[in-house]
Amino acid sequence: MITGQEREFRRRLDAEFPRLESLFTRIYGDSPAVAEHLESLVRELTESWQARPADLRLLDEKREAEPDWFLSNRSLGGVCYVDLYAGDFSGIRDRIPYFVELGLTYLHLMPLFLAPSENSDGGYAVSSYRQVNPSLGTMQQLTELAAELRSHGISLVIDFIFNHTSNEHEWAQKALARDPEFENFYWIFPDREMPDAYEETVREIFPDDHPGSFVQLDDGRWVWATFHSFQWDLNYSNPAVFRAMAGELLFLANAGVDVVRMDAVAFIWKRLGTTSENLPEAHLLLQAFNAVCRIAAPSLLFKSEAIVHPDEVAQYISPDECQLSYNPLQMALIWNSLATREVGLLSQALERRHAIAPGTAWVNYVRSHDDIGWTFADEDARELGIDGFDHRRFLNAFYVNRFAGSFSRGVAFQENPKTGDARVSGTTASLAGLEAGDPEAVYRIVLAHSIILSTGGIPLLYLGDEVGQTNDYGQLDVPGQADDSRWVGRPRYPASRYASRLDATTDAGGIYLRLRHLIAVRQATSEFAGGDLVPFGTNNPHVLGYQRLGTHYGVPSTVVVLANFADTPQTVTQETLAGLPPTADDLVTASTVDLWTDLVLEPHQFLWLRI
Repeated sequence: MITGQEREFRRRLDAEFPRLESLFTRIYGDSPAVAEHLESLVRELTESWQARPADLRLLDEKREAEPDWFLSNRSLGGVCYVDLYAGDFSGIRDRIPYFVELGLTYLHLMPLFLAPSENSDGGYAVSSYRQVNPSLGTMQQLTELAAELRSHGISLVIDFIFNHTSNEHEWAQKALARDPEFENFYWIFPDREMPDAYEETVREIFPDDHPGSFVQLDDGRWVWATFHSFQWDLNYSNPAVFRAMAGELLFLANAGVDVVRMDAVAFIWKRLGTTSENLPEAHLLLQAFNAVCRIAAPSLLFKSEAIVHPDEVAQYISPDECQLSYNPLQMALIWNSLATREVGLLSQALERRHAIAPGTAWVNYVRSHDDIGWTFADEDARELGIDGFDHRRFLNAFYVNRFAGSFSRGVAFQENPKTGDARVSGTTASLAGLEAGDPEAVYRIVLAHSIILSTGGIPLLYLGDEVGQTNDYGQLDVPGQADDSRWVGRPRYPASRYASRLDATTDAGGIYLRLRHLIAVRQATSEFAGGDLVPFGTNNPHVLGYQRLGTHYGVPSTVVVLANFADTPQTVTQETLAGLPPTADDLVTASTVDLWTDLVLEPHQFLWLRI
C-alpha cells in the first residue's frame, strides 16, 4: 500500500521532473549517455528521500505549506566559526540558551568539514563533504545539534563549497593517480596549451598564491585552481560531477541542514574565450540543484554568495534558483556612508537595487568573516559625481587608518602596491572606531546594525560583534594564517565582553543592550516583515530615509526610517515632512515625535517612526 508521504514524493517528482529534465538537457545535451545519467539521478533522488528522517519529511510538508516562513520580522541570523566561538559542537549546544536570549532563528556555522590541517582557506578547501573536522566532533553530533537547534526555533546554515574541492579530497587523489573517471572530475590538462588559452580571458583572483588560474602538478599536468593552489575546480561539464555533488547536497539535507550557502556561485561554469564568471550555465546548474532539492528535500533553502557586480548578484536570486542572497552592496555602502558621512550611494542602492523577486530575501549584514570589497557599480557612482577608482582608494586608505582623521583600525587584505587596489579586513568594532577609542564608536556600531535590522530580509550578526569584539592580531601567529589578514577579523570568543553584556556602563553592554532592544522592537513590528521598501527623500545628504509598508493590528501602516550618518546634528525640515501626519510614534524610544516642525537628529541617531 502506498503511504501518504510516498504519494507526496511522487507528486513532487511528477511536478519537478519536467523542469529537471529540461535543465539537464539544456546543460548537457540530448544523448543516450545524458539520458542514462538522468535516469540514475532520479533513482538516487528516490533513495535519498527514502532515507530522509521522518521529522524532516514533516518539516518539508510544513514549509511547503508556509513557503514564506523565512520572511518573518522575527527572523534573525548569527554566524560564527565553531572552534573560535565555542570549541566544538558540544560548546555550540551549550550556547543555545544565549542564542535564544539574543533572538536567533538562523545559525550559520562556518566551514566545518574535513580540510587540510594548514592552508585550508578557513575550511573552504573541503576534503570530505561527509566527515566533519574531528576536532569539532562527529557527523552524528552535527545531526544531533541540528535537531536541538530546530527544537529551539533555530535553523542550521552551513557552507556548501561546490565550485572546488581540496586537493586532498578522495576524488582529487584518484585524479592525481590518473584514474580516468576522476580525472574528468576536474579541469586537468597535459600541458600549457589549454591553460594558456583560458587565461587569455580569465582574471586572477589570488595572484599572491599563484599566477593565473592553473597550478602545475608534480607529474607535469596542470589543474584549474581559481582561488588557491590547493583548491581544484570541479568540472561541471561532466554530468557525473553534477550527480556526485547532488548526492553530497542531499546527504547534508538529510542530516538536518536547513540552508546551504552556495559558495562562489559565479565561477562554477567555464567556457573558453570568456571570463568563466556568471555564465548562463551557472544559473542553469543552480536551478537544476534547486529542482533536485524540491523533489527530495523541499524544505532546504539556497543562499547565494556572489561578490560581483550588483546587477549580476541579483540574477542569482529567485524561488527557482537561490531563495536567499547575501547583500554585499548594502554592506559596503553602510561603511561608505560611515566614512563619508553622506548617504547618496546607499540611498540610491535602496531605491534601485533593493527590490528582488517575491518569495526571496536578502541576507543583510554589517560585515562577514571575509574582507570588505567596495562592490558598488562605477556607473552608479558617476551619477553622483564620484570617480569609482579614486573613491575605492579613499575608502581603503580610510579604513586602514591611512587617512587623516580616520576612526578605523582595519587591516589591508590582498593589497597591490602598483595599483593601490586592496580590500579591508576587521571586526565591526575596530572598523567603527572602538579600538581607536573614538567616542562615537558605539553609536556607529548600533546605527550600522539598525540599517540591517530595518531594511527587510534576514539580518545577520557576526557573533561577538554584538558585544563589540575588536581585532585579534594574535590570529596571525597561528600556523597557516600569517599571510591572510582576514583572520584578524575572526577573533576567539570574547568571554569578558559577553560577561559584561548586561552592564550598560561598559562598551560591550552599551552595544549589546541597544541591539537587543532593537531586535525586540523589530520582532514586534510587523511592517518589518518581508522585503518591500519604499524610498523616502530627506533632502539632507547626511540623513538616510526609507519606508516599510505593512499592517499594524490589521490596519495599513507605514514605518518611516530616518538615520543620521553625520558626526554633527542634522535637520530634516518641516517642508520635507509635510506629507506625513502631525505626529508619529518612535518605536525605538517609545515616544511621540512632532512631524509638523523641523526634526533634528543627533549624531548617528536613527528613528523608526510608525505613521
